[in-house]
Amino acid sequence: MTTEKVSFCLNWEVAPYHIPIYIAQTKGYFKDEGVDVSILEPSNPSDVTELIGSGKIDMGLKAMVHTLAAKARGFPVTSVASLLDEPFTGVLYLEGSGITTDFQSLKGKKIGYVGEFGKIQIDELTAHFGMTPDDYTAVRCGMNVAKYIIEGKIDAGIGIECIQQVELEDYLQKAGRPISDAKMLRIDELAELGCCCFCTILYICNDDFLAQNPEKVKKILRALKRATDYVIQNPTEAWSEFIDFKPQLNNSVSQKKFERCYAYLSDSLFNVHRDWRKVTAYGKRLQILPQDYQSNYTNEYLTWPEPNEDQNPQQTQKQMAVHQEECKSCGGYRRLVVKV
Repeated sequence: MTTEKVSFCLNWEVAPYHIPIYIAQTKGYFKDEGVDVSILEPSNPSDVTELIGSGKIDMGLKAMVHTLAAKARGFPVTSVASLLDEPFTGVLYLEGSGITTDFQSLKGKKIGYVGEFGKIQIDELTAHFGMTPDDYTAVRCGMNVAKYIIEGKIDAGIGIECIQQVELEDYLQKAGRPISDAKMLRIDELAELGCCCFCTILYICNDDFLAQNPEKVKKILRALKRATDYVIQNPTEAWSEFIDFKPQLNNSVSQKKFERCYAYLSDSLFNVHRDWRKVTAYGKRLQILPQDYQSNYTNEYLTWPEPNEDQNPQQTQKQMAVHQEECKSCGGYRRLVVKV
C-alpha cells in the first residue's frame, strides 16, 4: 500500500515549542498547500534520526549536534530549516547541592544526561577542566533531568533553559523556595563555543524523500513559516488554539515554558551558516565527526529571502540572557530586540 501522507516525527513528546507544527495542522495551512502531514511522537528521542535516516519516516525534528552525528553514522538526513534557535543549554542544578560555578565542584557528583552525546559532552568538558570520567557518575535519564534532580537521583543534569530549568523553577516555587535557586552552568561558556547553537532544533528530512519530493518539502516549509508567523504575531491566541488541541499542556508550567521558548522561535526558519560551522567544528572536537566532514544542511527549500546574519552573535547571546531573566521575572510573550 502507498500513501500521500508525509510522516513527520517530533524529537520527543509534544512540547510548547512544537506549537508551529500543530498550528500549521489545526489552521489548515498544510491543507492550503495541498500536503497531508501526519504528526508522530516518538517513545524514545534517540530513535528519531534512525527512523528518518532509514526512510521509515519522511521528516522530523532533531537538535543540530544529533543531526550532524546521524549523517556521520550513515543515516542520510539533511536539515532544511530551523525551529528553535540557540536555546541556552547547560548543566542544571539546585542551590545547596554542593555545586557551584566552578566546574570542578561536579567532582564526585551524579550527573544526568539525555542521550549518548550528552555523555560525550560531559566527558569532553571534564577533560577540559583537568578531570576524568571517573570523577563523576553518569546517569542516563532521557528527558527526565529535572524530575531526577528533584527526586535526588542525580545532583545535576543537562537540560535547556526554556524546558527543564522551568520545571525546576516550578518545583522551587511550589516548595516556597526562590526560583533563582535553579542554576545552570552553560555548556557554550564552559566549552568556549561562543554560542548555544548545538541544541538548535531543526526540521530534518530523509535524503531520498527530499530528493524525490522537493516541491512537497517547499510546501510544507511554507506552511510552517506561515504558522510560525502567526504564533509570533499572535502568541496568546496561538497558545489557546494549541492547548485546545493538546489539552495535556493546559497547565501553568507548560505556559511558562512557552513564554520562555517564544524568544527562541526562528522567525525566518533559515539554517544559520555561522552556527553550522561552529557546531561542525565542535562535533570534530568531540570526535563524533570525521575531520573531513561536510555539514548536512541546506536552505534551498525555503522560498523567501534569506535574512542577513547577526554580525555580533556573542553580544546578542548576552542580551538574550538578560531578556530571558526579565521573562522569568515578569512572564508574558516578548521577543528580543537586538541592540547593536
